[in-house]
Amino acid sequence: MSYTPARRSFASRTLAMALAMAVLAPAAYSPFAHATGQLTGTPSGTTRNDESIRPFHVHVPQEQLDDLRRRIAETRWPDKETVNDQSQGIQLARVQELVRYWGTDYDWRKAEAQLNALPQFVTTIDGEDIQFIHIRSKHKNALPVILTHGWPGSPFEFIKTIGPLTDPTAFGGKAEDAFDVVIPAIPGYGFSGKPTGLGWGPERTARAWDTLMKRLGYKHYVSQGGDHGSVISDALARQAPKGLLAIHLNMPATIPGNLVRGINAGDAPPESLGAPEREAYQSLSTFFGRNAAYGALMVTRPQTIGYSLSDSPAGLAAWMYEKFAQWSDSDGVPERVLTKDEMLNDITLYWLTNTGASSSRFYWENNNNNFSADAQKTHDIKVPVAISVFPGEIYKAPKSWSQQAYPSLYYYHQVSKGGHFAAWEQPQLFAEELRDAFRPVR
Repeated sequence: MSYTPARRSFASRTLAMALAMAVLAPAAYSPFAHATGQLTGTPSGTTRNDESIRPFHVHVPQEQLDDLRRRIAETRWPDKETVNDQSQGIQLARVQELVRYWGTDYDWRKAEAQLNALPQFVTTIDGEDIQFIHIRSKHKNALPVILTHGWPGSPFEFIKTIGPLTDPTAFGGKAEDAFDVVIPAIPGYGFSGKPTGLGWGPERTARAWDTLMKRLGYKHYVSQGGDHGSVISDALARQAPKGLLAIHLNMPATIPGNLVRGINAGDAPPESLGAPEREAYQSLSTFFGRNAAYGALMVTRPQTIGYSLSDSPAGLAAWMYEKFAQWSDSDGVPERVLTKDEMLNDITLYWLTNTGASSSRFYWENNNNNFSADAQKTHDIKVPVAISVFPGEIYKAPKSWSQQAYPSLYYYHQVSKGGHFAAWEQPQLFAEELRDAFRPVR
């Protein structure tokens, strides 16, 4: 598998492309209708050139929740896997239990209340509505940070970090560690608009994030991301807009160029590699060889997988729950670090906004290897870079690779626990990492 443009050869690029891994409204504007594509025009009194920031409120019509439960009750299940592990995919019994709970005990209204307790807004940037959460700290000189989710995540990933970041004195930190927090949904995700044309990849999203932060009045800020968020933060750092002080990544692009081909091919690691590099090499090789087909499908055929994700609640839940199981620091049992309600808040957001296809298209737009230093052009980044390595991540980026990939790296730390969904799984540790990482650039 090579790193040449993906659509030249599906066979050679299938797995590499899998790396592509967020106050009440005016009465005339229904955010939920907009999010589900029912609003064909722009909010009353606004245009696509309007730079105003409008309050945002979530309320899902009851009939849509009733329809979801009906569909869950009418699920047609496949037969049981023929193995005793997850090698054929997430097991039938586990998905059935999650979906049973979804259809009987889960309450979306609690998730709505959680969101509506936060200051939510929407603004139009580059012709697309961007929905976001914005919380200002009560502490003086708080550092503005924009937090970017990935797939199969959403802004729900960061909700538990808001307290530790904005009010550190209540969570073991100091007032001078405080952040103002901005949590946007990537276009095509959550309650942001769904692009109807081409071009909404990492570069364009990064430019939109800079516009958003400056529209909010910030002259200086930092950016944080994992999964898609890391790719967007990398793009933002390459663009180096005035005011961007630093970026923090928890899924960095560090694979050296000379190792890409061997990792993709499943070759044995070179004898010259040390223990951390060998472990990373083998983790990535396993990922490419056994666990990356989901991404290959979304990179090459987002519309095709979109039909299933839009029509079957059980199919959507299984598609996402498998990644919670594989990528969390939980030995394959995500309920050890995330509650069923937390996972279903995220899954239900995708269902109710009908963003299975639109979120997949971000993979198609990105069409790149998100772990390759060369593909992400990390050597072009001059903005200061901080990296936190969580043990349950898809691969643990070695310090040697990180230093080689990011010449402006100034902070590197291996955390004791947490996985791909670091902020969601370990919000306190995640907040502590951001405090430590960004302290030098304040």
